Amino acid sequence: MNLGFNRASGTMADFKKIEALEKRLWSAADSLRANTGLTAQEYSRPILGLIFLKYAEFRFTQAKARIEAKASSRRRGGGDIKSQIQAEGAMYVPDDALYSNLLVLPEGANIGLSVNNAMKELEAKNEAIKDALPKSYTRFDNDILKGLLKNFSAIDFGLGSDIFGRIYEYFLNEFAKTEGQGGGEFFTPSALVRLITEVIEPYHGKVFDAACGSGGMFVSSADFVASHNKSASDELSIFGQEKTGDTVRLSKMNLAVHGLQGDIREGNSYYEDPFDLAKGEIIDGKQYGQFDRVMANPPFNVNEIQKDRLEGDKQRFPFGMPRNDNGNYLWIQLFYAALNKTGRAGFVMANSASDARGSEQDIRQQLIEDDGVDVMVAVSTNFFYTVTLPCALWFLDKDKPAKNKDKVLFIDARHIFRQVTRAVRDYTSEQLNFIANIVRLYRGQDIDNTYLETHPDTGNDGSYTLETFFKSDGGVTESKFEYQDIAGLCKIATKAEIIEQGYSLNPGRYVGVAEGEQLEDEDFNLKFETLLEELETLNSEAHELENDISKNATLILGR
Repeated sequence: MNLGFNRASGTMADFKKIEALEKRLWSAADSLRANTGLTAQEYSRPILGLIFLKYAEFRFTQAKARIEAKASSRRRGGGDIKSQIQAEGAMYVPDDALYSNLLVLPEGANIGLSVNNAMKELEAKNEAIKDALPKSYTRFDNDILKGLLKNFSAIDFGLGSDIFGRIYEYFLNEFAKTEGQGGGEFFTPSALVRLITEVIEPYHGKVFDAACGSGGMFVSSADFVASHNKSASDELSIFGQEKTGDTVRLSKMNLAVHGLQGDIREGNSYYEDPFDLAKGEIIDGKQYGQFDRVMANPPFNVNEIQKDRLEGDKQRFPFGMPRNDNGNYLWIQLFYAALNKTGRAGFVMANSASDARGSEQDIRQQLIEDDGVDVMVAVSTNFFYTVTLPCALWFLDKDKPAKNKDKVLFIDARHIFRQVTRAVRDYTSEQLNFIANIVRLYRGQDIDNTYLETHPDTGNDGSYTLETFFKSDGGVTESKFEYQDIAGLCKIATKAEIIEQGYSLNPGRYVGVAEGEQLEDEDFNLKFETLLEELETLNSEAHELENDISKNATLILGR
């Protein structure tokens, strides 16, 4: 469910171009529905397969140019061309699989057969995508395929490092709307994917996403490693789980075009555990998980989960089952259980989970008592493309520095955003870099401005710099910057303060408001939405209590 899409420039002009491109591609793809009678499910994969083929050639051509540039500066490159291409993070694309060659097929050629053969050739040369590509193009007539090939040839993949993932997610959402399923699920905005990446810092090790969608979290992790001058394929081992086979195949495709390989399994993460995620080392009698980094955007507020099937799984769900009909605290436990002794997790979660009461509060209390929560970030509304709700980013850590034991950093970032369109917000690279560096100051780490330096952005105006907020007075430390609590922005809360707030993990309860700040329309909207969420939580708890009373009454009356 992840975009993992990082714009190279991040300008509004680019955003508009990408939006226009998505609409144009969708219009072309949707013509299949009108002209063939196929369902969205039937034509979605062939459409995405063509875009994949086009992107594979784009990456291949770039890699080839880099190899030739290196070869001209020395006598001869080492290894065969296929190995060199793959070492450059691209797939080797044989002539018969080149998208550009499909565009110039002779008149009368069977285009469907040619595209099927192109897919087979590409798979044959790249083990990572074996059996992942669609090969059903002979069901479309030549004119339709010719129109699609021509339309998709105009895609400018230079607009971003994961434009393929972005288009894929856009199409998934449109396909869902076409099938009448719209609104049930939504996708991770690229700005949040990247912020999660910057905070958990996946420099190396085993990375796991239990709801991996198209693999955008992995693409972002690889981009993080590459921007720090290391090879992602050397440093990262990728593990993912996704409930539908088609999405697993698309995730493999997305990884492959970025020169990555991963172990992506099909399975329902509630009931199936193909990686034995919680069964890592036992140290000093304590069970740890398998993974160095866990990142995810799980579906929020899922109901009708068969919890009776999970009650015996004390390793994945060490703090017990929530009694209410909601899966949020199953995901939270699962992510925590998957971490090894030095593991960090970052994930998107419904705002209501931060304050949920009843059995969910009991689970949250155990997580806090185990000192598993490191950072909580409140995010503004309108970051998601399809829904307006605000959300929270949770960051867990099993290896917090001694100075941060029994403490949590709360960041209220609801006022930090760029208004891209009336309905969409994101972060400038300056804003995102600023939030990530607040976390580094709290942890006592060096400041890292790599993201800011590698993502120039016309929206950067100097409003969010460490100099403005965290300049050291030079007293206690030699560092240029020093963490401090700032009303309306951030606060380090002790466990005692968190207990006083009923184990709430809502940043707004701790951070407060800046001096002299007045309640404006925006603040009122946020406050009103928060109150609505609290009402929803209370209604849920009332329903839970009602069920408990009914059960107890039945027992008392002996019925």
